[in-house]
Formats: sequence, C-alpha cells, structure tokens
Amino acid sequence: MKRAIVTGGSGAIGAAICRRLAGDGCHVYVHANTRLAQAQNLAAEIIVGGGSAQAVAFDVTDHAQASAALQALSADGAIQIIVNNAGIHADAVMPGMQVRQWSRVIEVSLNGFFNVTQPLLMAMIATRWGRIVNVSSIAALAGNRGQTNYAAAKAGLHGATKSLALELASRGITVNAIAPGIIASPMSEDAFTTEMIEQLVPMKRAGRPEEVADLVSFVVSERAGYISGQIISINGAMI
Repeated sequence: MKRAIVTGGSGAIGAAICRRLAGDGCHVYVHANTRLAQAQNLAAEIIVGGGSAQAVAFDVTDHAQASAALQALSADGAIQIIVNNAGIHADAVMPGMQVRQWSRVIEVSLNGFFNVTQPLLMAMIATRWGRIVNVSSIAALAGNRGQTNYAAAKAGLHGATKSLALELASRGITVNAIAPGIIASPMSEDAFTTEMIEQLVPMKRAGRPEEVADLVSFVVSERAGYISGQIISINGAMI
C-alpha cells in the first residue's frame, strides 16, 4: 500500500483528494494545521468507508516542526506520494498590502512546499518511485487583482516544480503542478456569484473538488509515469 500525504487535507479540494487517493488504495495522511478536528473526522469517514487514513497536524511554515512530524510518519516506511495543497489567501491590492499579508501567503504556499517535500525526498529516492503534486492556481498563470502575494507564491511553485522534476527524473519520481481555476468551495462562494462565474468561465460553472481530485489521482498513478515537470490547468477553458 502506497502512503500519501495531502497538506491542507481538511479543506474542500484537499478533502476530495484524500477521499480519492484512499479510494485508489493509498494510506492517506490527512494534514491540517489548526483544523485537526476536521481532519480527524475525514480520516474517520475514510476508514468507515473501507479506506486507510490518519489525521496529522503540524504547521507547514515551521521547518523544524514539519520535519519532526514527517520523520515520525516515515518510521514505518517512505511516503511516496506528496500533494502540496496547503495554501491561504490574504487578499489586498498591492498599495495597501501589509508586509504580513505578503509574507504569510508566501510562507504557507511556497515555504510550506519546501518544508514538507524536502524531508521526505531521500526516503522516496531510495524506493525509486514517487509522485509529487503541487496544487497551484490560475492566478499564477494569469494574475488576479488583489492577489499579487498569492500569484507570486503559486508562480514560485511552478519554477520549483520544473526544477525538482529535473533533479528527480532519473529516480522514477515525477513532479507536477495542477492549476485549478474557480472551484466550488466555501471560499469561492464568498468571492464569486453565479453571474460572475458565468461571465468568467466559458463552461459557465465552477469546477468540482472531485474533478481536481480525479486529475490528482491520474497524475500520481502508474499511467502518468512519463508526465513530469508540467503545469496542468483545470479551469473550464478560462485560459
């Protein structure tokens, strides 16, 4: 049984990814930071449904804390699937953006990628098989007003994805990024009305978290073993 960790696993997209990977036969570590109860509920739901899961909590922005937690999880064997899904918004137009808004978004999305991925690489390399998926955003490809910090963090993931893919290609490990557009979630419901979505999205609807999870499922499968270093969009033809 392959072991997978999904950061930000208690959110809408993260939860869908956890459910799908568990359905694919993985043991899933459902990660949370402050929302451990939600992660525990999801892990329990997966187990009731016949899957294998465990809730874990640590701050992805704290390298020492993340390393210690991941070392403990790796005691029983390498984690071979990493889905870096953790991310936050702290939106503001650049002239009014506070330093903390800028740095916190970078810390979670970009530094969090490093703090979770780097400690797991040597054990993954030793198995000569692995899948790393970084969940990005359409904002990194097209930009978005009020999200200079978020777009910068996610665009940084794109460069890291391509570079790490080159480093790990000979070891049987793929590294890709998935860039969702507007996906139905409590966060998007607050930001986009139905009318806005119909105007912005050629398909006239928001994507479903399960559709993102289906894409992740394929990218981490054996069938996707020759796909690496790619930024894969899922946005209803927005761009």
